[in-house]
Amino acid sequence: VQLQASGGGLVQAGGSLRVSCVASGIRFRNNAMGWYRQAPGKQRELVARITSDGTTNYATSVKGRFTISRDNAQNTVYLQMNSLKPEDTAVYYCNVGSIDGRYVRYSWGQGTQVTVSS
Repeated sequence: VQLQASGGGLVQAGGSLRVSCVASGIRFRNNAMGWYRQAPGKQRELVARITSDGTTNYATSVKGRFTISRDNAQNTVYLQMNSLKPEDTAVYYCNVGSIDGRYVRYSWGQGTQVTVSS
């Protein structure tokens, strides 16, 4: 199993970024996919999740600013991040996991660094 995130970068507050994660070695279309992030000194947290039928859930801190989507043909999950804030700075990862964010199925793959400057 490989979970490879990409698309991060440095952006000013108020800007936008779209990150992507390609999952290989799993039955992608049958799994709920989540985007997680870990800021320095903090625990990793679930920020958005999309089920196999397209139902989405968001952390309160990103609701209305972030949008998760998926392309089953490309085994890819996306996170569109708008109105970025400095507190969104973190390494972003994808994984298969529970709706409460407490359980993930696979080892963490490569994340992508998102840095938001004030």
